[in-house]
Amino acid sequence: MKDSFAALALFARGLAGVDIEVQPLEGNAGTRAVLAGQRLLLPAQDDGSSDGERLRCAMVAHAVAHLRHSQPARPARTLKPMGIAIVSAIEDARVERLLCRDFPGVHGWFAGSLAPAPDPLDLGFAVLVSRMDRVLMLPAWQDDNHWVNKARRLFDETVASAGLEDYGAFRTIASILANDLGQMRVRFDPQHYAVPAPYRDDNSYLWDFGEAETPPDEAIALQQPGSRPPPPTDAANPSDGPLPEGAAELELGRYSYPEWDRKLERLRPGWCTVIEKLPAWQGLLPVREQQTAASNTTERLTPLALPRARQLDRTHRLRRQWEGDDVDLNAAIEVLVDRRLRLRPDPRLFMRPGKAPRPSSVLVLLDLSESANDPVHGGARSLLDVEKQAALLLAGSNARGADRFAIHGFSSNTRAEVYYYRLLEFGRPLEAPSRAVIGAVRGRYSTRIGAALRHAASHLRTEPSGQRAILLVTDGAPSDIDVHDPKYLIEDARMAVAEAREAGVRTACIAVDSAADAYVRRIFGWRNYCIADDARSLPARLARMSARLAAAN
Repeated sequence: MKDSFAALALFARGLAGVDIEVQPLEGNAGTRAVLAGQRLLLPAQDDGSSDGERLRCAMVAHAVAHLRHSQPARPARTLKPMGIAIVSAIEDARVERLLCRDFPGVHGWFAGSLAPAPDPLDLGFAVLVSRMDRVLMLPAWQDDNHWVNKARRLFDETVASAGLEDYGAFRTIASILANDLGQMRVRFDPQHYAVPAPYRDDNSYLWDFGEAETPPDEAIALQQPGSRPPPPTDAANPSDGPLPEGAAELELGRYSYPEWDRKLERLRPGWCTVIEKLPAWQGLLPVREQQTAASNTTERLTPLALPRARQLDRTHRLRRQWEGDDVDLNAAIEVLVDRRLRLRPDPRLFMRPGKAPRPSSVLVLLDLSESANDPVHGGARSLLDVEKQAALLLAGSNARGADRFAIHGFSSNTRAEVYYYRLLEFGRPLEAPSRAVIGAVRGRYSTRIGAALRHAASHLRTEPSGQRAILLVTDGAPSDIDVHDPKYLIEDARMAVAEAREAGVRTACIAVDSAADAYVRRIFGWRNYCIADDARSLPARLARMSARLAAAN
């Protein structure tokens, strides 16, 4: 064992040109190399195989790359944990490429010691970094992820424009990539994250965390993550912030649905997961204030609720008619009796179908994405506030265009997390608890319309026979962070509308977006949508469209 580490020390000196002390890690300290100054600590385990020997050589070469080309102990106070991890990964790739330029033979050790190719459907932080490592190390490797390909493009452009020696230029692209991950809401857990490539060290050589109560190695991967305290907040989602105590959302169930791939022209089975939840009980004071405002405006909305639609109903027969398609037997018997009594008979001898109230179920589906939090015309109220108030007003006016009325909402965080909220159930009166639940829901994440429409249609299939309809209220085109083709989710939503129509469920949309005409028409057709240029007109448009759906043939 001592001879092995002595040989690795000579190898390191040959690459670095200076003496480097190579020693084993004490005890079971882990399988990750640690670089401290000109002292390299390697895991003591060695199975004697060629793969194990190549891994150790790659560990030494990587450490030498840092010693030759990295500035140690840079201040880390201005970076968040996710930023530190991305800057470290880009710096690893930069110094390795510099070492490969000087010693081309080491490339094979690095390439052969990369982490195995991960599942392409996994969008976790460690997997994305592993995929980035692979495309930066292997130029011919192909990856279909937008963020990974952006990393390769930015890296190559920086090499061409600034050269590999410009640390500041690569620090800039690392900041861009880390910001993109934050926008994509990729979660980063510093307690369980480990650098994906097994030959790379823990990157503690690169950073100076200064004097702090929190251990500095919390932000990067070391070998005993369970001994560190958990972070107070999720660094990848600073905009969401921690939920108040008792405000956790309760999961009610998970459901899988297909999704239409417009390029393959087929459904991908079980592609999306819809998660039904109860909204966190937040914002109840604003709800009470909204109730007061609603009480002042309900009377203005009520005249807009159109009269209930009536339809021809052969089970409802009108008797004693002047004309009709059948004879009223009771009236005919009375005519015979009147003739025997020499009385003048009533000539109304017929029956015809009457018109009965048309049974209907209308589900109002609210878009609860992050963009719905935008203020309306620079005011204090958001679009989501207007959506919720309009739905409350419509439900409060007894929705005279529908026998049964429900309010649901949705948002999405990739295909694996389409959140669905059943805010007001069919047949349930609009009482204080229901108002509180609707008021508590908040806008987050993105808008995967197709999956939400499929789940809403599944609820309507259990409704009594009659007119069944979904009325979507949204402020923009369907989108999600794991989809970069702008037409992909539009075509999927169009297919979901067609599937609902085949199941006897009609769908329509109110879009609070002046530029919505093209995509809304593509999804819902020519007659099944309207555009509200002014969000303040949403309550009236919602009432009219709801009555129209209930009255549709």
